Amino acid sequence: MSLKHWETLLYRKRRGVALVTLSRPQARNCVNLQMATELREVCHLVEQDEDVRVVVITGAGETFCAGDEEEALPLEGESPVEQMKTSLELRRAAGFLGGIGKPVVAAINGDALGHGLEMALACDIRIASDSARLGLPQICQGGIPWDGGTQRLPRIVGRARAADMLLTGRVIDATEALRIGLVHQVAPRGEIAGLVEEVAGAVAALAPVAARYAKEAVLKGMDLTLEQGMRLEMDLNLLLQTTEDRAEGIASFLERRWPDFKGR
Repeated sequence: MSLKHWETLLYRKRRGVALVTLSRPQARNCVNLQMATELREVCHLVEQDEDVRVVVITGAGETFCAGDEEEALPLEGESPVEQMKTSLELRRAAGFLGGIGKPVVAAINGDALGHGLEMALACDIRIASDSARLGLPQICQGGIPWDGGTQRLPRIVGRARAADMLLTGRVIDATEALRIGLVHQVAPRGEIAGLVEEVAGAVAALAPVAARYAKEAVLKGMDLTLEQGMRLEMDLNLLLQTTEDRAEGIASFLERRWPDFKGR
């Protein structure tokens, strides 16, 4: 097991699973520039680390992430509009998570609001505590989500439900989030860590190349026609036939044993 500290994050790697913890509990894990910068570094780290097969992101304390922390950035020589654009680009935490090619699990241990929910939406699997609240209430302050919320939410829960949440700023509980498909599972607060470990461990035990290709097929396929998506699926499947893991998968099936995938 490896353990590393940043100023706003805690990173741990064990048995192919990288656990990233948002660690600003005194600020309800709200995203500031420092956290976003460190999260970008961690996302690059896990993407390049061949030992990491699955990434889990969660929050310290009783909150996953309650949104953004307002802060002024000293960007000299830029107009106010340019400063705002630069500020947003530097703090694209959800965008950084969404750029990871490996499976990413969101362990929503508490409230995921605003930018916090946008980060969870960028993950592939979302498991929430039964006490968690989820919402994109930016419109209540005269804004809208800016890190993928308006695009990922309707792709996950459908246009009508997304419009309801986005246009009213309504915050929902974990039970409703499960009902509309926003999260995949809900567990009591004291059991969520164990459930997430079980799910992440199960994914990490499978063929990592196949997992990456499956994720690529799903994400890219949503922007293609059915025919184009099926062609992408076939191309990726053909590529998998050349991997050592595919040969190991076939051999283990014939020999009636659990496969030992190497990620090659």
